[in-house]
Amino acid sequence: MNEKIHHGRNIKRFREMMGIKQEALAFELGEDWSQKKISLLEQKEEVEEELLRQVAEILKVPAEAIKSFSEETAINIISNTFHDFKDNATASALNYKCSFNPIDKLIEALEENKKLYERLLESEREKVEIMKRMLEK
Repeated sequence: MNEKIHHGRNIKRFREMMGIKQEALAFELGEDWSQKKISLLEQKEEVEEELLRQVAEILKVPAEAIKSFSEETAINIISNTFHDFKDNATASALNYKCSFNPIDKLIEALEENKKLYERLLESEREKVEIMKRMLEK
């Protein structure tokens, strides 16, 4: 498939993605430029190399991106790499090979903390008893 890339349309796409208005792009290109001239530029199928390079620099994208971006190619890439989750497969995909229940693990950790606290408390009680006996002697 040897389709012609529309430079002007790509300039418009990148400009809009960057949130730059036509007036701002015109201002950056210099006093010879106006919003109307940018509108005409965005309608051109092919843009001269030097102008394309200037616009790319202002939009902070590689000139090659403007020259080669194809919406159809981008859609094909997305459609070939995105897999739709059917029949409630979303849940299993999100919990892929999850062999435990996180809430159970949380409860186990809380129980372990409780046991540690009880042992610490018992140890403190033993210390107090030892100190009492030492004071009595």
